[in-house]
Amino acid sequence: MNLTYYVRILIRRGWILVLAMVITATAAYGFSKLQTPTYRATQRVLFQPARNDYGLTETLRILLRSYVVWLNTDERAGQAIERLQLDMLPGELRSDMTVSSDPTQLIVQIDVDMEDGPTAARAATELGRLLFEYRTEENRTARREDRINPTMVDTATYGLHTPRTRINVLAGAILGLLLGGTVVFVLEYLESNIVRRKDDVERFLNLPVLAAIPADDTRA
Repeated sequence: MNLTYYVRILIRRGWILVLAMVITATAAYGFSKLQTPTYRATQRVLFQPARNDYGLTETLRILLRSYVVWLNTDERAGQAIERLQLDMLPGELRSDMTVSSDPTQLIVQIDVDMEDGPTAARAATELGRLLFEYRTEENRTARREDRINPTMVDTATYGLHTPRTRINVLAGAILGLLLGGTVVFVLEYLESNIVRRKDDVERFLNLPVLAAIPADDTRA
């Protein structure tokens, strides 16, 4: 099979690929529009050891995981809700937030996903402030050279998290292309033994066609 053969298949069956892509891309677009927009706010808290000491830095990396556990509780969520006067339960806020740590950058990151972006940003900021205050209080009982200093990195920002319409439409179009390609392959496989033109004879016998009898178009 040469390139010409595949080009002819594309010309003959290309509409299947296009139709499948249009259908799946349209479905993905419609699904995205039916989703309720959710905004994600992110607040990061940076921790820095008071001195450049390997042992203190390694201790900090271990402590980052404990900070995540400390913050991801109903008690901390309840404190943030009380400070912000939010109309929600601690369990609801916990289900909307994700707390993670990055030991390479010595950062604890707080992500809050809500339908209201500004509220998500306020909640993320307040949760970060709770962690900041906790570490600051811990420093009061520690020697100056053993302290771990927290810093609020910028202010919490938010942006549209879901739906990601462009990505969904692109993924739908790719899926349609794959499905359409599968349909074309199946159709070509089922018709591989059917001879309709001289090209089919040459492909089947792997020999050139020297002559062909023209169709009789005369009417009785």
